[in-house]
Amino acid sequence: MRVDSPAGRWVLAATVLGSAIASIDATVVGIALPAIGRDFDAGLASLQWVVTGYTLTLAGLLLVAGDLGDRYGRRRVFAIGVVWFVVASMGAAVAPNAPVLIGSRALQGVGAALLTPGSLAILEASFAPQDRSRAIGTWSGLSGVATAVGPFLGGWLVEVWSWRLIFLINLPVAAVVIVLTWRHVPESRDPQVGGRVDVGGGALVTLGLVGLTYGLIEGPGAGWGKPAVLVALVGGALLLAAFVGRERRTSAPMLPLELFAARQFAATNLVTFAVYAALGGALFLLPIQLQQVCGYSALQSGVALLPVTVIMLLLSARSGALATRIGPRLQMSAGPVLVGMGLALLSRVEAAGSYLTEVLPAVAVFGLGLAVTVAPLTATALAAVPARHAGIASAVNNDVARAAGLIAVAVLPAASGITGASYLRPAEFSHGFHTAVLLAAGLCALGGMIAALTIRNPPRPAAADAATRPTALPEPITPAAPVPRWSHCCLDAPPLPDPHPGGPR
Repeated sequence: MRVDSPAGRWVLAATVLGSAIASIDATVVGIALPAIGRDFDAGLASLQWVVTGYTLTLAGLLLVAGDLGDRYGRRRVFAIGVVWFVVASMGAAVAPNAPVLIGSRALQGVGAALLTPGSLAILEASFAPQDRSRAIGTWSGLSGVATAVGPFLGGWLVEVWSWRLIFLINLPVAAVVIVLTWRHVPESRDPQVGGRVDVGGGALVTLGLVGLTYGLIEGPGAGWGKPAVLVALVGGALLLAAFVGRERRTSAPMLPLELFAARQFAATNLVTFAVYAALGGALFLLPIQLQQVCGYSALQSGVALLPVTVIMLLLSARSGALATRIGPRLQMSAGPVLVGMGLALLSRVEAAGSYLTEVLPAVAVFGLGLAVTVAPLTATALAAVPARHAGIASAVNNDVARAAGLIAVAVLPAASGITGASYLRPAEFSHGFHTAVLLAAGLCALGGMIAALTIRNPPRPAAADAATRPTALPEPITPAAPVPRWSHCCLDAPPLPDPHPGGPR
């Protein structure tokens, strides 16, 4: 397909809206956390679990979901994920207490795992090679806009009714996605995939992440020396090590480790981890800072982030097109630094500060950095592997991003001194928030440095054509001795053409 064709636009619409229901849900929950904490009288650890319960199943099952899509059809798995996500959202909307809400969020993560890698894999498999970067750039931009709209939408819903409504807005969007997917999205799969689905590997990585997350969240409050915390941390690490060992041995791994032999793919995922860890940790704490410390309402804290929406809407697609022309290295190096600068500026946000002088400059720089970074980051990860591995490559890149956010939400509050019920004490929380955003900014800067040192631009088409174009000789010559029709120069340059094709030697 081509991006400008009617069929291409329908496929883009289905994949953008499908991924949007997961993206919006993730961001609206952040705005609703203070309200959820008040309704359920929950401490910081419970709020962390509301976020990480979703991310755990999402990160743990993304690889299995990518494999399922490659085997049984990306459109089919994508549609199942949409339906699953909506059913789990209805459970979250009526949750009577925090444990039930956390369980429903975990089920939401299963649905998100099924639909998230499918949306990108469908684009990679459906569009012509010359249009893939543009399609992914458009998808990234519009999905980013959906993510950025989430805080505003969530704030408005919490303000006018209840946080419970944020889980019900998925229903009408999901209905549209199912219709578009059924009517317009072509089915695709990997014809070379073989063996069984690696369910054991999925169980190992999910349980490993659960153990590590439990230890990291409960450790600051319960004590790092408590047996339950130690068992969770050690057991989680051992399970993740067992997962890597299993993937090396099994004949049909859900994570083909040879993908990381491609330097571009491995480097892109390192940058992804650094950037999304910073985003996950900072955006978990920012709504609490705005509402508990600065006195914003839920709606005001959502409106405060609207500049990110506008900037991404205006620039994300252009950023993807620019990366196609000049290569991804510059944007992947400079973009994370801009994101880090925006996060560092958030350290100026105080209780009595002005939105125009403190919050707006930070979110504007932050949004510009995201617009510069997201599209080339995603496109580079997928372009680094063969198209037949689109599903698993998309799942790996998404999994790295989700796992990074998961770890950051568990670690960053404790690393910055925010524990227990400190989020209810404005002065104490604000001090920890300032430390946290500076740590996140440093992590983003590290991501930009990694990109500058490791990412390489693909050869430009003009250069490649010049390298392979036959070299014209000034006039025919007759060599003293016979030469082969094609010979090779001593510097291993492209083959030299026979100066007398079809003629005497």
